[in-house]
Amino acid sequence: MRLADQPWFRVTWPIAVAVVGIVVGYAFSVGLSGYFVFLAVSAVTAAIAILGLGVVTGSAGMIALCQLTFAAIGAWIVAGLNYIHAPGGFITWLVAGGIGAGIVGILVGLPALRLRGVNLAVVTLGFAAAADVTLVQIQFPGSATGVSIDRPDMFSSDRSYFFFSIIVLAICGLVVFFLQRGRWGSSWRAVAFSERGTASAGQSVQSAKLTAFAVSAALGGISGGLIAGQVQQPFASSFTPLQSLALYVLAIMSGAYLIDMAIFGGILWVLVPELLKRWGIPQDWGFVIFGVLGVQALTSGTNLGQGIRNLFYKRADKRLAAQRAAEREDASRVEADEAGISTATIATIDAAKDANAPALVVEGLTVEFGALKALDDVSLSVPAGTIMGLIGPNGAGKSTFVDAISGFLPKHGGRVSLGGQDLAGLSPTRRARLGLRRTYQQDRVPPSLTVGAYVRFVARRRIDREELAHTLEYFGCPPASARLSGVDLGTRRLVEVAANVLAKPRVLILDEPAAGLSHEEHLALAIRLRELPDRFGITLVIIEHDLDLVRSVCPRLTVLDFGRVLASGPQIDVLDDPAVIKAYMGETELLS
Repeated sequence: MRLADQPWFRVTWPIAVAVVGIVVGYAFSVGLSGYFVFLAVSAVTAAIAILGLGVVTGSAGMIALCQLTFAAIGAWIVAGLNYIHAPGGFITWLVAGGIGAGIVGILVGLPALRLRGVNLAVVTLGFAAAADVTLVQIQFPGSATGVSIDRPDMFSSDRSYFFFSIIVLAICGLVVFFLQRGRWGSSWRAVAFSERGTASAGQSVQSAKLTAFAVSAALGGISGGLIAGQVQQPFASSFTPLQSLALYVLAIMSGAYLIDMAIFGGILWVLVPELLKRWGIPQDWGFVIFGVLGVQALTSGTNLGQGIRNLFYKRADKRLAAQRAAEREDASRVEADEAGISTATIATIDAAKDANAPALVVEGLTVEFGALKALDDVSLSVPAGTIMGLIGPNGAGKSTFVDAISGFLPKHGGRVSLGGQDLAGLSPTRRARLGLRRTYQQDRVPPSLTVGAYVRFVARRRIDREELAHTLEYFGCPPASARLSGVDLGTRRLVEVAANVLAKPRVLILDEPAAGLSHEEHLALAIRLRELPDRFGITLVIIEHDLDLVRSVCPRLTVLDFGRVLASGPQIDVLDDPAVIKAYMGETELLS
């Protein structure tokens, strides 16, 4: 096993990096002149604010144009607690400022539950503008009377305060690092890539968005508290909406979801205006430069962090993906030959399993879109521990059926029950947690995660390394440390199946799981799917156009046509039904 895969190494190396950063920061605090120490503190505070933007924008994919407003809240709390001589001292006040800003961040994030894109940007920018007007009127506590903010006793000088800010940055970086690699971080990246995929994994989309806003705002509040300690008499001019907008653009340009890029962005925040000043150019032109760089990042779809990552990893990812695809296809061919599964293999009904109590019951399911009936009185029952295939021509209503029973179309007629429990009124997240899982035709696997992080996120339970490695190997997936951005679509589908299997659901609906796989890989996947009920105790519903896979895996079939059940029963009888043949007329797969 590689050193990087050892659990102790994954925990200790970021701490070691943080310690090295603190040591380097101390060296700078000793070596820099007074003016550059002030600039360095400004760079650190900007880096912490950008680090927060990296959470809400870089990881969770939401637009927030009020980061310095959260910083103003943190600074206002620090100034207020200093003014009333609250106990605990500056460090306690700084933490309180972060918590206060985080609470406001949750309130500001509530519109993000319904809004996105430009609409969310308008809301956050409006909040920043309103807060700016309010702040100008009320000012910071103590500013009118000239009360200075007391720094920590150990860090009262400018040099020592810079060292203190480095320690705060290191702690913030560690917190973000471990959050990003935990369930919260996975939920942020998942919700940025697909809200549906997130809900289907049993993760609340609302919680994912609000936690991202809360963490981002808390970091903004800490940044503002540090600014308050830096200048000791903060003013509203340090927290304007224009500066928030420029900071957002800088975060987009640098790729602030990467901690090192957030630090680099903080350096640019100070370096660009300082260079303009030395060249005799008005510093406001720095906003123009940031804007141009941000537009370039948005239009090209690649930020500086991604560019650096691609420089080191992209070619290796492509080479690994090609190698893995070839190995998987060779292994699949051998496995299919050894198992004796071919296009002629017919799955047969197990009478004992067929007598089990139903895991999934659908009664009279009806879905209407205006005058169109997408589903019309669809009923079926799937006994526990069995496999049922759901097939039908394009437009037959299969996707609508899956959306309805998984909770994405709550307004429907009929009844759906899972293990005897009525699912009426339950959200997709709640249904997933009760044991109804699904995969998708479209790619819903966030490429920004590793294989292991994604599988653990979807499984929603503690998985030891042995179980994870064994299951990934069983499905022919890359190792847990592999980046999903470096694997092909077919492999990502296998990873999606493996992740949902490890969630141990009652019923797993696989929507075209063989898409993107070669013929030999289809057959190898068929081997695994046939074993899933006995091996993992799962009931399967498979939606698939590949009749080779359907014949070899699904003993029972239900056929939909124009939203109605055309036929249901043993696959031999169903596929020989003249009505089914007629419905599929022109579909080459059924005519072959």
